[in-house]
Amino acid sequence: MADGSVAGVTSLKGKVSAEEWQARVDLAALYRLVALHGWDDLIYTHISARIPGPDHHFLINPYGLLFEEITASSLVKIDLDGAILQDTPYFINPAGFTIHSAVHAAREDAKYVMHLHTDQGVAVAAQKEGLLPISQHALIVIPRLAYHDYEGIALNHDERERLVADIGDKPLMLLRNHGTLSTGETAADCWLGMFYLERACTMQIQALSGGREQILLAPEASQNEVKAQTGRGLGGGLAWPACLRKLDRELPGYDA
Repeated sequence: MADGSVAGVTSLKGKVSAEEWQARVDLAALYRLVALHGWDDLIYTHISARIPGPDHHFLINPYGLLFEEITASSLVKIDLDGAILQDTPYFINPAGFTIHSAVHAAREDAKYVMHLHTDQGVAVAAQKEGLLPISQHALIVIPRLAYHDYEGIALNHDERERLVADIGDKPLMLLRNHGTLSTGETAADCWLGMFYLERACTMQIQALSGGREQILLAPEASQNEVKAQTGRGLGGGLAWPACLRKLDRELPGYDA
């Protein structure tokens, strides 16, 4: 709608805690940023956020809305069992809940979890060697990257244990034959991790267009140097305000 609202959804601003509202705004911004970069997959894939506080309550997208339509008020509050905890005309995607509930339950630091199905992310996830150390972006990502083998559409809850074991303490993951995943203590960290992972995957697909035999791997010493240089993080907090300003210019209304 022209004012950024969503049919059937009333504004929750001032009706939820300040902490929950901020989580809603940040999560809606993540959805809009994914759409702005062309990384969405119609109404599929998911980004979730844990609401600050003692309860394990989370926010996830209303199933049926495009990412460019997501607003802070339209996000759906659920618990770890997938039960909806608010009045809403929408429901959630059970496959999204399986992946996100597993990571949120196991990782206290994973306040935000993003899962995508981009062309380049799936393409690298389908390559036996995975992400190769052929770009600076890849060198930044690789020490933070885990892998999980494909088991089918994520509807089986017993997959959660294996997914959690595979991701360990890493913030990023390639889901084999499936896509990419990023976690973060903040929306900013989650976004920047995914940004670097997706860029690294795009660079790899373009580089491999010349054939694997032409690929130049970064020297091991250089790989170790980049790992040491980025050991304290990627500076998501600095880039995040700039990303929000871009949203305000090009795809406003997420904070409704």
